Amino acid sequence: MRIVSIGEVLWDVIGEKEYLGGAALNFSAHATRLGHTVFFVSAVGKDERGRRVLERMGELGLSTQFVHEIDAYPTGVVTVELNAAGVPKFTLHHPAAYDAPELSDGDIAELLSPKPDWIYFGTLFQMSPQAKQLTYRLIDSHCGARLLFDVNLRKDSYTAPLVRELMARAQVVKLNEDEAGEIDKMLGRTVSGLEEFCRSYTREFGWQSVCITRGEKGCVMLVNGEYVEAAGYAVQTQDTVGAGDAFAAAFIHGLSLGWPAKEIADFANRVASLVASRPGGTPHWTVDEANALKVKG
Repeated sequence: MRIVSIGEVLWDVIGEKEYLGGAALNFSAHATRLGHTVFFVSAVGKDERGRRVLERMGELGLSTQFVHEIDAYPTGVVTVELNAAGVPKFTLHHPAAYDAPELSDGDIAELLSPKPDWIYFGTLFQMSPQAKQLTYRLIDSHCGARLLFDVNLRKDSYTAPLVRELMARAQVVKLNEDEAGEIDKMLGRTVSGLEEFCRSYTREFGWQSVCITRGEKGCVMLVNGEYVEAAGYAVQTQDTVGAGDAFAAAFIHGLSLGWPAKEIADFANRVASLVASRPGGTPHWTVDEANALKVKG
């Protein structure tokens, strides 16, 4: 598949170590590992961290063509605190270079021809008016791509109107269980259970598919009207940074191949669990390793 992924790229600072991250970048790296051609759109500062971003992207097999270097802001950084279960708490530092992405008319034309199969976008990136304008230029291009909204709510980095607006643009949505509760709260809803959440929001917004991840408990998924629940996998968690982004990549991989919903959910759980068993958001992994995991219980 050809995938355009637009969003943040930054360094996750965990203790004394820095890992390349950002939901959109992580997603792009994992989709590339699944064999797809990904065009990542973002920006870095003209600084040492920006140089390392571009270098590391090359090592991950990602093109840097649409990641522009800018003078105005430094490369993005987020401070990550992990709890005992390896679950992260993020502190984002602004302004950052990814708040001010730039693409020329020629860049846009190249991204959309031949047409991409998917355009990926999230919430955080859209808090910047410049970034949101660029994202909308892509998703409103009528190029025929399917639109994946990976919700990824971060503290002080979303508003209810923005989330609703992005949900209305999407055809496929991925979120976690906590985010489902937060969306209900923001929109003044009281949905009884995850299946009803999936079905009611799909009816309202016209989604083709939606998936809710549940950490070690696995996920639930609604694909073309079929609702499934899939158990998680037993791994020793290093940290969960990037696991949801890997899940999103595996999710659309299965959708595009026309797999049954249960098979998509199981494969995405395997990939996410494998990533959670290794440090950082873009660790090396293989499909064979994911397939070798054993189901919990």
